[in-house]
Amino acid sequence: MESNGIVPDIIDVAPDNFLEVVYDDELKVDSGNVLTPRQVKNAPVVTWRTNPNQLYTLLMTDPDAPSRDAPTNREVRHWLIVNITENNVRNGQVLVEYRGSGPPKDTGLHRYVFLLFPQKKYIESIMFIPSYDRGSRMKTSTRKLIKEFDLMNPVAGNFFQAQRLSQKPSER
Repeated sequence: MESNGIVPDIIDVAPDNFLEVVYDDELKVDSGNVLTPRQVKNAPVVTWRTNPNQLYTLLMTDPDAPSRDAPTNREVRHWLIVNITENNVRNGQVLVEYRGSGPPKDTGLHRYVFLLFPQKKYIESIMFIPSYDRGSRMKTSTRKLIKEFDLMNPVAGNFFQAQRLSQKPSER
């Protein structure tokens, strides 16, 4: 994560463990591999080595909005789930519904970063951002989230990259 600028762009310390992220039962996220927005339109299955007595927060964020060279909307929050027990994302509380990658065309590769944070306590929140809401996702900050929810350093992470290319005349 250091070599791809995730540290220090969004977090101060890289996680020690790998977060397994799999789309549609076969497509694995693998430390910066390039995937298309179409391949990641549905929420993935996320697994990790877990501590049975620990609560977790799962975050997916894009630090490269509108582009990596000019990230004036840094960060865009794509998914946020808190109070996850064991290794079951579905039993957590969804605060931000999943939204796949959707970088503007011709803005280059964007990094889509998954981070898993151990929680110090149960998180009480009434926040809910549906998948169709774009505006509330912009200009967020992983560092502010860590402070707001009193999270520990991330214990696992992974990321992929995606871009939207100009459409061919036959695709318009």
